[in-house]
Amino acid sequence: MTLIRQDDFITTVADALQFISFYHPTDFIEALGTAYEKEQSPAARDAIAQILTNSKMCAEGHRPICQDTGIVTVFLKIGMGVSWEASQSVEEMVNEAVRRAYTAAENPLRASIVSDPAGKRSNTRDNTPAVIHTEVVAGDKLDITVAAKGAGSENKTKFTVLNPSDSLVDWVVKTVPTLGAGWCPPGMLGIGIGGTAEKAMLLAKEALMEPIDIQQLQERGAQNRAEELRLEIYDKVNALGIGAQGLGGLTTVLDVKVFDYPTHAASLPVALIPNCAATRHAHVVMDGRGPVLLEPPKPETWPAVEWQPSPDARVVDLETLTQTDTNDWKPGETLLLNGKILTGRDAAHKRICDLLDRGEPLPEGLDFTNRFIYYVGPVDAVGDEPVGPAGPTTATRMDKFSDQMLDTGLLGMIGKAERGAATINSLEQHHGVYLIATGGAAYLISRAIRGSRVIAFPELGMEAIYEFEVENMPVTVAVDAHGGSVHNSGPAEWQAKIGKIPVVTA
Repeated sequence: MTLIRQDDFITTVADALQFISFYHPTDFIEALGTAYEKEQSPAARDAIAQILTNSKMCAEGHRPICQDTGIVTVFLKIGMGVSWEASQSVEEMVNEAVRRAYTAAENPLRASIVSDPAGKRSNTRDNTPAVIHTEVVAGDKLDITVAAKGAGSENKTKFTVLNPSDSLVDWVVKTVPTLGAGWCPPGMLGIGIGGTAEKAMLLAKEALMEPIDIQQLQERGAQNRAEELRLEIYDKVNALGIGAQGLGGLTTVLDVKVFDYPTHAASLPVALIPNCAATRHAHVVMDGRGPVLLEPPKPETWPAVEWQPSPDARVVDLETLTQTDTNDWKPGETLLLNGKILTGRDAAHKRICDLLDRGEPLPEGLDFTNRFIYYVGPVDAVGDEPVGPAGPTTATRMDKFSDQMLDTGLLGMIGKAERGAATINSLEQHHGVYLIATGGAAYLISRAIRGSRVIAFPELGMEAIYEFEVENMPVTVAVDAHGGSVHNSGPAEWQAKIGKIPVVTA
């Protein structure tokens, strides 16, 4: 029998969660470095450079790769020869580990979990509870896989039940463009096939825990149907030209993972879960000899890439900016923002628009006239930081508020990924603009933030409205004042250049 002690288990899981918050897996770093070397799209190459630079900065500074430090998922395979010396249940021990990891003073992680999800949606303040999958297996070891997955990619999960004669590959290739760029490509696709609906979903999530090895598979060739699917889907999805951050480019996915399971003769359940550029997971095995601590990647793992702003970037003074100035900006143009911006995301937008609907005044000191609002929920600061990692959140969630917000005199918004057709139309009518910051570069972006203070709704925590003072904050024009969108033009251009899939225009 192997004896697993409570404190050892909690320490192991808590350490792993801290570890994955600032260390990318080695295989991901290497795959992203390869993608950077072969990328020909300047915009996508710049985005990948930011992600790689951010990755190394986080490893050196022990600060989160992404401001969305995720919902925790833990896979446990408990050997039948394992016994416990514990006063808590396995679930209670896992959640204590999450609590310790996410409230660590030296590297606090953002608490994103809300209870009563269909009601009050109250933040639990310590990121508990985790989602835990437990399997009892042969042996005398405790196998643990921990993952922390942000909502930007998790929200893009898709599921279908195909007819047995349908093409699974066609469904994936048609579905991936509908995900938009909110899942922060380049990343991975996990695909679960078979079983029942919930089994297919679980297979897809488990598949994402596997190491990136598509290049080795390409070299040796497929040996079963799942591997054939991996190769075919990898080639066809990258041929879509979506590229890093949806800007158009050669690499949309770094790998495709496929897990399958026997299913009913009348069914073909398929789940698709994307993983973002903030890939965070780790695997350890406990054998009763105390806590297991992970080894960090070696410094030479990171390629010699250090992002620097383009010399052609337009330097913008936000304090004097007017619509006359923004009318000249072009989709795909790089800007360096200087001055003060406001922040706000889902909860703050709802409160603002509820106030406007009731004809009530906004909180004292909150004025959107000629301002930009940044869709962000930052990590708490440590030491002398003005703010912790502060990358963008997915902009489409704020689309339904766009008209009202632009009516307040807002010049534009900053987020990640594309905007819907109605918001693009509203931006054009208001002569507003939409800018994007790089998802997966949260710590790098936070270095451009020189000051931070809460302006409104402090009770919302990370969803409060802040005022940031920024210096040379890098952004890209995604939608210009005339309705031009780089998320439409970029992928179409690179899909045509790659030339493997016909470009269909409306």
